[in-house]
This record gives sequence, C-alpha cells and structure tokens, in this order.
Amino acid sequence: MSQLIDLQSQAAPRGLRGSRGRGRLAAVAGLVAVMTVTGLGPAASASVGASGAGTRAAAKPYLPAPTGSRPVGTTSLHLKDTSRPDPWVPSVKARELMVSLWYPAKAPGRHRAQYMTPKESELLLKDGEITTVPADTLSKVRTNAFTDARPAGSARSLPLIVLSPGHSKPRSELTALAEELASRGYVVAAIDHTYENVAQTFPDGRVTTCVTCEIKKDLGMWRKLEKGRAADVSFVLDELTGKHPKWKGSRLIDTSRIAMSGQSAGGAATLAAMATDSRLRAGIDVDGTVEAELPKEGLSRPFLLLGKPATYTPGRPGTGANWEGVWAGLHGWKRWLLVTGAAHTSFTDLGVLVDQLGIEDGADIPGARAMAITRRYVVAFFDQHLRGKPQPLLKKPSASYPEVKFCAPEKKTCA
Repeated sequence: MSQLIDLQSQAAPRGLRGSRGRGRLAAVAGLVAVMTVTGLGPAASASVGASGAGTRAAAKPYLPAPTGSRPVGTTSLHLKDTSRPDPWVPSVKARELMVSLWYPAKAPGRHRAQYMTPKESELLLKDGEITTVPADTLSKVRTNAFTDARPAGSARSLPLIVLSPGHSKPRSELTALAEELASRGYVVAAIDHTYENVAQTFPDGRVTTCVTCEIKKDLGMWRKLEKGRAADVSFVLDELTGKHPKWKGSRLIDTSRIAMSGQSAGGAATLAAMATDSRLRAGIDVDGTVEAELPKEGLSRPFLLLGKPATYTPGRPGTGANWEGVWAGLHGWKRWLLVTGAAHTSFTDLGVLVDQLGIEDGADIPGARAMAITRRYVVAFFDQHLRGKPQPLLKKPSASYPEVKFCAPEKKTCA
C-alpha cells in the first residue's frame, strides 16, 4: 500500500524539512492517491487505519465536531496592503491576502462552509500528479461552521487567535482547530500567505499558486518567509482592530487579548511575529522548525512548543537542536510538549481525514485522537494566558493524555 509521505522526516535535507518541502507527492494529494491505489472510495468497507485497528472508510470525509457550547460562524476577507509590494512577486505592488474568520454565532446558519473550492482541490491534486480521482474530491469535506452566521458576543468580549498554516498548504488545513476555538468563544483568523500555497482563490476568481515552492530552500529563503509572514500577521491585526476594521464583527474583539498559533512554517512564523508585534500576548509553534533568530533579549511572553518526538526530542542526535536554541531565548512561561506516535500531519485536519479513509500517514496514533489532543492543549494554553484560567493540564503529565510528554531540555529528558 502506498503511504502518505510525512514531509517533516528528520532525515530529510534542510530544504525538505516539514510541510515546507513541496515533494512530488504533497500530503493532501497523497491521501487521494492512496484512495485510488487501495480502492477506497465512497462505498469502501473496512480497512486498517493508522491506529492498527479496523476502521471503516467514511462515505464522505468530515471534520470532527467542535466540543464547545456555541455554534460556529465563518466568513472570508480579501485584504490588500498597499504599503508594500508582494515579497515573492515584486511586480505585484500590493500584498494581497485571503483570511478566513471563525467566531461564536448566535445560531447555526443555513449553509455549512465549504472546506475548499473545486479549483483549489484540482490544483492540489495536480500538484501531486493525481489524475485518477474526481478533481473536486477535497472540496467535499464536511465542516461544522456556517457561512456568514450572525456573530454572538458583547463588545470587546472575545479573544482573537491568529493561525498560520504550513508552507505550501492552505489555511483550510487548520479548520478543525479553528472551529474548536470558535465554539469556545474565540475569534479565529487563519491567513493564506499568498504565493506560499499551491492554490489560493480570490473573490474575483483569480487563483494564485506556489511561487516559493520553486525557490531554493536555503536559510535565507526560510528567514525571508518567516519575516514576511510576520508582516502579514501585523497587517491582518491592523485590518481587524484598527479605526476602520474590515469585518463587521470586529467590535467583539478584545484587543488586549490577542495570540497566535501556527503549524510547521506557520509555527516558526509565530515566533517571528511575536518578536515584531507586541500585540501578540502568547504563541504556539506546532511542529515547526524555526530559522529566524529571536531578538538578543529573547522573548518574555508565554510560549508553547508542541510537536512530534521524531523531530524534536531534546538531546537525541539529529533532533531537538533547533528548539533547544529557541528554548534558551524564551524567558516567560514556556512548555515543550511532544505527542507520542504523531506524524507531521497529525496536528492538522489531514490526520483525521486519512484515518477516516483507512489509510496510513506514518502516524502511530489515530488521527481523531491526535486532533483531540491538539485541540485540548491549544485551548488550555489560550484559556490560561488570555483568559486567566489556570490549567492543571499544563503543569504536569495527565493520565487522560498519556501520549503527551513534558520535556525538560536542560536535563534532556521527556516524561
């Protein structure tokens, strides 16, 4: 059986680490490729999933329901920063971004949000040279948020979380996490960083592709990417919380409670963004290798490192060194947590989707379980640092989540 490629193999050369490496078989496209090879389709029956247990392929891929008490609404914003040209295509004189917002809603709406467009699905499949499945396959994932549902909440009552996806990946890969946060009373803004994604659609029908995928993956490129994403984040915050906000629900945002989380390159960019924008009170790097250097004085705001042991075990030859340097520069509240059995995709929607289809992604933990862990610890972190609610879960290992190991880099141990 073909397998989903885990693009953050520690054995890969620098340019191919993490979801940053494009590869000829992208993770999403690989998912569909295995569907074809194994005959798994809408009517497929029992198969063996990543957990090793018998699972049944889902008739239609779907995201797990959020566990919070509130319905979730979602909308998209098209933003244009005329103060700077695009960093990857200088002939484009303004940096254009697409942003998805998720938020607590007064009531469910009539229409569930689409996971991605058929064209985006087509280009993702084409990028992986997959031609034997319907081109719109990935546009049919069932979500839990309702398009343009009426926002709920009083003025300045909701914390804001910014999300940044992995390199070459769409903002939609973080939908399950965004829906969870919104169901618990957060506004969430996920950014598609233009020309860093294999397919991104604008309201006028234009679809941009991945310019950075064709650039040599050296240290300079990754530092430029992290710096550029930090600028994107600051611009989005300006557009959401400035004098003339671009979202009608912006009055709900509490501007004193803003934080960020990102996966892979998005996680690395979280540090870069926090280093340049003091509005970000706390941050999470989810399985992302950091190339940009922290300021000499370090960072004193709360920060969580959450990843997989294969890449980020402190003290193990070939792993952990990058995060150890980051750890030394973090002078505020901090944790280094590893999820046993996780693959790079386990922290995104992809881990859930591959399990539903009964295919392997290299993980030794079921995708639904990995997503439940990711959601639980991310919510706990933000509840503690943005809402002032102490979280025992973040103090020590939990019997409820034995997969999660607390690492002490100074001792080079995880327990």
